[in-house]
Amino acid sequence: MTTSRPFGRALCAMVTPFTPDGKLDHSGARALARRLVDSGCDGLVLNGTSGESPTTTDAEKTALVETVCAEVGDRAHIVAGVGSADTRHTLALARAAERAGAHGLLVVAPYYSRPPQADVEAHFLRIADTARVPLMLYDIPARTGTRIEPATLVRLAAHPRVVAVKDCAYDLMGSSKVIARTSLAYYSGCEELNLPLYAVGGAGFVSTVANVAPGALRSVLDAYDSGARGRTDSVRLHQRVLPLTEAMMAAGLPGTVTAKALLGRLGLPGGPVREPLRPAGRETADGLLRLYGALVGVPTETAAEATTAVAAP
Repeated sequence: MTTSRPFGRALCAMVTPFTPDGKLDHSGARALARRLVDSGCDGLVLNGTSGESPTTTDAEKTALVETVCAEVGDRAHIVAGVGSADTRHTLALARAAERAGAHGLLVVAPYYSRPPQADVEAHFLRIADTARVPLMLYDIPARTGTRIEPATLVRLAAHPRVVAVKDCAYDLMGSSKVIARTSLAYYSGCEELNLPLYAVGGAGFVSTVANVAPGALRSVLDAYDSGARGRTDSVRLHQRVLPLTEAMMAAGLPGTVTAKALLGRLGLPGGPVREPLRPAGRETADGLLRLYGALVGVPTETAAEATTAVAAP
């Protein structure tokens, strides 16, 4: 690990593959994880919201971490989501994830109860004091109802195991101030902000869209890092992926639903979503496939065949 990029640059918020009857799909998880790492992902974030953590059991969460670590844990950073609204439960999930082999923990702000900042800080410190692996804090107030305020993040950065932030706060000013004052690695959790956040000192991204287009997202960062001429290319590449990003993340359906719909059309592991989520309709899946085909530069009718060929072991 490095101080600036403790989990690499390009991380996928991996969906949790299920079998047609709704059980955890271990072979699918191995295949998807392998494809993502082969396609340029430095790390995989498991058991986040994109991984349907609200509807998977603790045992399933642990089993998924074990499966993916066994498959690609020697080639990628495996970060396990362990957040909950209950500090005791979060601690139990953290211990289980560590035993399963996780290299880091994603810890979201306690949700729904909307604790004050002092309690949010105490919650994270309890996890950090107990953990044996580094923490990525998850700031997504639109879902949790609670912001991790910049001042709180600055204080938490003093803890040696608090090393990163998944940033979904939509506050570039606040994020920039924390980046300037701390060594926290900031990972964009909103694809449309991947390049803007990277340009002001971010470390990379944690992306749901990366389930289907990891190379396209990584190419933006690669171009930016290549020098002054590459900065122009990075903007062009960033713009190329925006139509698919908008369709997957801002068209009224959760990213998990759209990601699994497109994975299914591409012949890749994903499977059904669990209730209360419902699968995307055929029209939505067709539209996603068209946008994916445009992004990767192949006709819609051959996008699935091309992707399946690339994904084959």
